[in-house]
Amino acid sequence: QVQLVESGGGLVQAGGSLRLSCAASGGTFSNYDMGWFRQAPGKEREFVGAIKRGGTTYYADSVKGRFTISRDNAKNTVYLQMNNLKPEDTAKYYCAVRQGTFGQYDYWGQGTQVTISS
Repeated sequence: QVQLVESGGGLVQAGGSLRLSCAASGGTFSNYDMGWFRQAPGKEREFVGAIKRGGTTYYADSVKGRFTISRDNAKNTVYLQMNNLKPEDTAKYYCAVRQGTFGQYDYWGQGTQVTISS
């Protein structure tokens, strides 16, 4: 069983930055792919980006060039650095663990709210 706790959300103005953190416990963090997702009110959850266990990163087109995912295996933590934030980035952000090498994510955090004012 893997537990995930996100932090770092908040209210910022458009053009600002935030860094989200996701601390994992249970299991072997370095063996997992880690993903970030978000869900805005009334919308479906969408993929934001991911970092594979080997360090390769992937991003949704909507955030590419503005968001950066990194991981610190020594701290069992994955980060989402968000720059040049836009009102449409407002959502609850979730991190997730994928134990396999593809397919669904197995464990999810409770999420942290990010609100961008215009």
